[in-house]
Amino acid sequence: MNNQLLTAANSYQQHGSTTMTGSEALLRGLIKEGVECVFGYPGGNALYIYDAMTSEPEFRHILTRHEQGAVHAADGYARSTGKVGVCIATSGPGATNLITGIATAYMDSVPLVIITGNVPTTVRGTDAFQEADIVSITMPITKHSYYVDDVNELPRIIREAFYLANSGRKGPVLIDIPKDISNQVLTVEGEQLFDGSTPVQIRGYEPAQRPDPEQIGKLLRAIAESEKPLILAGGGVVYANASEELLEFVTTTNIPVVTTLLGLGGFPSSHELWYGMPGHHGEYAANQAIQNADLIISIGSRFDDRVTMKLDGFAPHAKRIAHIDIDPAEIGKNVAVDIACVGDIKEVLQYANKLAQSSTFPEWTQRLRRYRAEFPLRYNDSEHEIKPQYVIELIHKTTRGDAIITTDVGQHQMWAAQFYKFNRPRSLITSGGFGTMGFGFPSAIGAQIGNPDRLIVSINGDGGIQMCAQEMAICAIHQIPIKIVVLNNRVLGMVRQQQELMYEKRFSQIDLAGSPDFVMLADAYGIKGLRASTKAEAERVWQEAMDTPGPVLVEFEIPADENVYPMVLGGTTLDQMILGDFEAK
Repeated sequence: MNNQLLTAANSYQQHGSTTMTGSEALLRGLIKEGVECVFGYPGGNALYIYDAMTSEPEFRHILTRHEQGAVHAADGYARSTGKVGVCIATSGPGATNLITGIATAYMDSVPLVIITGNVPTTVRGTDAFQEADIVSITMPITKHSYYVDDVNELPRIIREAFYLANSGRKGPVLIDIPKDISNQVLTVEGEQLFDGSTPVQIRGYEPAQRPDPEQIGKLLRAIAESEKPLILAGGGVVYANASEELLEFVTTTNIPVVTTLLGLGGFPSSHELWYGMPGHHGEYAANQAIQNADLIISIGSRFDDRVTMKLDGFAPHAKRIAHIDIDPAEIGKNVAVDIACVGDIKEVLQYANKLAQSSTFPEWTQRLRRYRAEFPLRYNDSEHEIKPQYVIELIHKTTRGDAIITTDVGQHQMWAAQFYKFNRPRSLITSGGFGTMGFGFPSAIGAQIGNPDRLIVSINGDGGIQMCAQEMAICAIHQIPIKIVVLNNRVLGMVRQQQELMYEKRFSQIDLAGSPDFVMLADAYGIKGLRASTKAEAERVWQEAMDTPGPVLVEFEIPADENVYPMVLGGTTLDQMILGDFEAK
């Protein structure tokens, strides 16, 4: 945190009391919570908050060009750093423009604090200008939503909001502040707002149970009795900062691992016991591992439908299924569980590592290696056109797998998940549960703010990039050095692929003709734009982008009919994979 800000905050922490407005208290609270940057967009009912910023010149706020860009940037910051992301918007349309981003964070358990202005309490419920009951609207997609009707409650609410967002199963928390409340004066005792030594206690909220030794014992016995165990590692491993503990557990037990989309990087892709991402577009070896395992150990994965596919055909040979998760509501929700280890994943694995016995499964691992060797990820390369898989491999090679990759949603998301090998946690920033188009680029802005010394590459399709392309203004103004990749196939690729394979090639409303010239669009925002239509050009312009300080957009022209394989069609089981040109003989 900026030392001047910390000094300013601490200046209030003294004996006696001081008076300040609700807006000033809000900013002081954010500073004390360690907030490095807020993303937002002002409006009438948030103007007292923005006015207070003029007295805090070191308070860092980035003005996005749309509220959705603000919440996605806060999300990318949170996912990439493990800290709480913060965004601000005004009432009515400003607040409702945040909805998609809030739902995106909620589905993927991302810690956010969302601050909205609202109409004054004196006109609440009168359909006043730009009035919306944002608390009621967001209740299903937040951990909690606060409506501040007493300025004296604001200090407590700020502390609780950050605690709720970043504890237990993490998620977004909303604070809705009426305009008159934001300007009312409160008297603050120093420790009331700024002393974090007193633990936050919320009646009825117990964010994490202690690991149950009995259940962990059952898990370890199940491993000893198993011949074909498999770990299914999800985003919970990443969010719990438990990657090292998982690696230690696997090193001891020698259990093969597959990782979900959000779990990529939670276990190193370079490890010999990693067999890929399973599910709808999962690798052959990963899906076969699930379908043939006799013990499934889910660690921080919620058995969502894109991983399980047809539920009554999921893991048919599993005699036992174990589930480690911080949220007891996830245990048994989608898949019946025999062993339930509820608790913080890091703590559960730390306990398990003390007792785990060395084991080997030579026949099982040999079988999985054979699957991987016989049906690796592959594609028909071409000297005459740029294949999207080649682009991802090029990015991986030139970044040595050490970049933070953000993606939008669609075919490019799956190609990035398949062909970029993630060896570090928090290196893939993508919308998993909600599948939000427009997420990839603004989330990269937040990731770059939170990780100024890391290379951030934002991989997008030509559809999703147009949903938040206006945020290029931020990159130009602040010289945020993101490398923006656009895989341009001139269609809604994933929709086209599903229409080809599932709707008898009845293509409907997928043509993106009339999209802008992305190089010229970048130039209009003051960003260097480059384009490649051949492999030779691809290597040259990508190297130029890497060598250029500041933001760069690179458009790769790719074929419109390229599909993502493997693919498991809806209503079928994981072992019923379509492999494209590489079908099993």
